[in-house]
Amino acid sequence: MNIKRTTKSTASMLINYLTYEAVKTVSEQLQETDLLKAHWFNQFSSREKIQNGDLYIQELLEVHQELAFRVMTVREHLANEILDFLPEMTRTGIQQSNMQHRCQHLERIMSVQATQGYAECEDLATNLDSDSTSDSNEELDSDSDRTTT
Repeated sequence: MNIKRTTKSTASMLINYLTYEAVKTVSEQLQETDLLKAHWFNQFSSREKIQNGDLYIQELLEVHQELAFRVMTVREHLANEILDFLPEMTRTGIQQSNMQHRCQHLERIMSVQATQGYAECEDLATNLDSDSTSDSNEELDSDSDRTTT
């Protein structure tokens, strides 16, 4: 496992996500203040590759510097607000998710084993009933043989 590569990849994904959230926030703000600019911004954002936050901002800078700076400012503000809470929330979220998956798996295994155990008990009961019926029939046959002789 390469922790450094994983950390770098996670940070990049988070930056891209914060860019996406910043774009949503700026878009919502523009809807309230400047519908024409909001329309243009939404069109630009739907055309450009917003999955790559840095590339998106670079392309936005080339065509509309003011909005690019606004997105960067909002993105930075979001990062400052959430990054202190993120490590603990991530740890807790993963632990809770893992626990839930383990519990569901255990319940499924227990259910399957209980069903298999129940089926085995039914088979055993059926065999016992067959054996006791056979024994009863044999006793009846032997009784009838005694009475005929």
